[in-house]
Amino acid sequence: MSDANLAGQNGIVFNIQRYSVHDGAGIRTVVFLKGCPLRCRWCSNPESQERAPELAYNKKKCLGRTLCGSCQAVCPHGALTDGENDKIACRRAHCQRCFSCVADCPSTALHILGKTMTVAEVMKVVATDSAFYFRSGGGLTISGGEPLMQSGFVTALLREAKRHRIDVTIETCGYADWAALAEVAGQLNRIIFDIKSLDAAKHRFYTGASNALILDNFMKLRETFPGLDILIRTPVIPGFNDSPDEIHAIRDFIGRFARVRYELLPYHRLGQPKYTFLGRDYPLGDRLLPEGKMAELSAVLQPPQFTTTTG
Repeated sequence: MSDANLAGQNGIVFNIQRYSVHDGAGIRTVVFLKGCPLRCRWCSNPESQERAPELAYNKKKCLGRTLCGSCQAVCPHGALTDGENDKIACRRAHCQRCFSCVADCPSTALHILGKTMTVAEVMKVVATDSAFYFRSGGGLTISGGEPLMQSGFVTALLREAKRHRIDVTIETCGYADWAALAEVAGQLNRIIFDIKSLDAAKHRFYTGASNALILDNFMKLRETFPGLDILIRTPVIPGFNDSPDEIHAIRDFIGRFARVRYELLPYHRLGQPKYTFLGRDYPLGDRLLPEGKMAELSAVLQPPQFTTTTG
């Protein structure tokens, strides 16, 4: 495919975050793509799960029917009705995602999550901070969702980034077609790969899918690309994998492979308000990680190969 055709490839992006220091080496720009095959109960980016753009509604920003109400007038499907306290209510079963309401919402209470962008459009944003990448050892990280659900776009974006001599990383849940993963892996400087649990039944209950494909892909990745820098991450989730036995099992599994680093990430609920914007309940409710749990689990690990991120 020619450079022009690569630059014209389309993907669905829901966020581009500049100046990140938590998603790979150095200062990075993180491109978040929509679409994920998993339904993790703790997901902090629920807007990433569906591949198509979605309507979000922040009721706190709504000006109310008396003062405004313009969205009701333009919605052709009756999805926006009278709610409590003079606010608009969104009947999502009626929404056809025409997004006519968004253009008429002066307070941005109604907004679209997800935007179709070309590789060239994304690279225009990414290239803005090239000087920071080169000085800090940073670059581009492609995340999600699961970026490999848009593997063609990811491949094209990686090629463009490499053409600009920009360091590239992807974050993946590992639940992907091996051919797509292998094609992408050959272009990477490093990969951040989630292994959430070795317990198949618990993994299915908490994520909606088996861990068999994930573990198989990890082993193939290590065998096929022995020189690739791999960082394994485990988000520590209360009630799911927050026991020393769980972490010990993952540590022993990945410890059989060379050039693999391991990191624990503490559970947080920063994404909880997004569920409200999407008209959904947060599956884990008010569950919290017990105080001192990360320190307890850190004791299972042996630095420098294995580390814990505490914030």
